[in-house]
Amino acid sequence: MTAPHSDLNKPKRKTGSRTISWRARLSLVLFMLVAAATVWTTNRALTHRFTESTRNRAELRLALYSGNLLSELRQHAIVPQLLARDQTLISALQSNDFSLSTQRLISFVDEIGAASIMLLAQDGRTVAATDRNRLGETHRNAAYFVDALTLQTPEGAIQRAIRATTDWTALPPDAYLQGEAVMRLETRVPFQGWRMASFTTYSSVRERVNAVLALEIMGFAILLALAFYALSRKTALRMALFQRESAELRVLNARLQREIAERERMQKTLAVAEQSLAQSSKLAALGEMSAAVSHELNQPLAAMKTYLAGARLLLNRNRPDEALASFGRIDDLIERMGAITRQLKSYARKGGDTFSPVNVGDALASSLSMMEPQLRQRHVKITRILPEEPVMVMGDRMRLEQVMVNLLRNALDATKSVADPEVEILLAAGETATLSVRDNGVGISGFDELFEPFYTTKLPGDGVGLGLAISSGIVNDLGGRLTARNGQNGGAVFEMQLPVLVDGIEAAE
Repeated sequence: MTAPHSDLNKPKRKTGSRTISWRARLSLVLFMLVAAATVWTTNRALTHRFTESTRNRAELRLALYSGNLLSELRQHAIVPQLLARDQTLISALQSNDFSLSTQRLISFVDEIGAASIMLLAQDGRTVAATDRNRLGETHRNAAYFVDALTLQTPEGAIQRAIRATTDWTALPPDAYLQGEAVMRLETRVPFQGWRMASFTTYSSVRERVNAVLALEIMGFAILLALAFYALSRKTALRMALFQRESAELRVLNARLQREIAERERMQKTLAVAEQSLAQSSKLAALGEMSAAVSHELNQPLAAMKTYLAGARLLLNRNRPDEALASFGRIDDLIERMGAITRQLKSYARKGGDTFSPVNVGDALASSLSMMEPQLRQRHVKITRILPEEPVMVMGDRMRLEQVMVNLLRNALDATKSVADPEVEILLAAGETATLSVRDNGVGISGFDELFEPFYTTKLPGDGVGLGLAISSGIVNDLGGRLTARNGQNGGAVFEMQLPVLVDGIEAAE
C-alpha cells in the first residue's frame, strides 16, 4: 500500500509548466506594453516633425503666392492714375459727352497692354469701354466700383464692413474647414492693408506618419509571430512530455484507485464492526443491568399491590377520598416504571443514520414545554439566554430533545434540596453550537464515571443511571460532545457542543 508513494513525485512537473505559462503571459503583456509605448512615442515625435516640415513648406508657398499677387496688383496699379489725368476723359465726365471716350480708351489698350478698359459714371453705369458690347452696363454693386467709392466715404468704413462679413483672421492656428482639421498661416500683403491666409490640411502629415507606424507595427507583429512560434514549439515538446507522463500517471492512478477502493471497503467493514460491537456492548450492558432493573420494577409493583389492597379496604369502609389518593400514588408508580422502560429502550436502540437541519432554539422550547409541569410543581426559576438569530445543527430532533429533557431532569433532581431552585440555560453560536445548562444544586462528584451506564448518585428508586450515558451517546452520534463541570458559584454545568450548520455546510467537522 506504500509502494506507489515514490511515483507520486512525477506530477510535480505540472507546477513548472504552470510557471512557464505564467511567465509567457507576463512576457506577452510586457511586450504589448513596450510596443504600444513605442508606437505612441513614434506617433507623437513624427507628427511633430512632419507638422513642422509641412508648416515650413506652407510658409514658403504663402510667401510665393503673396509675392505673385503683389506683382500682379502692381502691374496695373498705375493705369487708373494715368487715365485719371487724361483731359479728354476729364472733359467727357464733366460735360457728359462720351462720344469720343470709347475711341480714346481703345487708343490706350495697345500702349498700356491691358485686356479691357471701362469708364464708369458716378452711378456705376458704363459710359465708355474698349468692348462696345458692355456699354450701358451697371456696375453699382461690383467690388471694384465699391472699392473706388471708399475714397468718398469715411476712411476704412466699407473695408471694415467687408472684413466683418468674411473675417478669416478670427480662426485659430489649427481650425476646421468643412469638418476637416487644417493648419492656418497668415501674412500681410503691402497693398491697402490686405492679408493673405493659407489653409493646409494634415492629411499629408497623417499619411507619412501612418506609413512609418505601419512599418513599425509590422515589425512588432513579426517579432510577436516569431515569439508565438517559439512558444508553440516549446508547448508541443512539453505536451509530448506531458502525454508520456500522463500515461504513467494513468497506470499509477488505476493502482491507487484499487488501493483506495480496498481501503474504503475495509473502512466500511470496520465501521459496521464497530457499530455491531457498540450495539453488542449495549446489549451486554442491558444483560448486566437486568438485576437492577428487576429491583427497580419490583419495588413499584410491590408498592402498587400494597396501595391496591389499601384502596380496596378504604372503599369497603366508605372512604373514597382516601382511596383516590392511593390510586394517585399508583399512577405515579406507573409513570416511574414507564420512565425506566423508556430509558432502557432508548439505550438499546441504534442511532439513526438520516439527519436533517434542526433549530436548537425550537428543540429547547419543546423540551421546556415537556418539562413544564415538573418545573412548575417545583417552582424552579428558569433563565434563558438565547441569540437573536436561529442556531441550526444537523441531527435528529427527537433525540436532541431527549438529551435536553435528560439535562433538565438532571438539573431538577440536583436542586431538590435547594430552597430557591434556579436553572440557567445559555445557547451560543460560534464555531460550534453550545448549549449550557447550569443549576444551583450541590454540584458533581465522580467525573470519571459520570457518563458510564448505571452510575448514579440518586437514591434508590429515583433512577438507574442511564440518562447521562444515553445523552452522551446521542451527542457523540451527532458529531458533538457532552461535558460536565462544577460552576464557580456552586452547582453543576452541563455543556453540549454540536457542529453549526451554515448554508447547508457544517462549520465544524
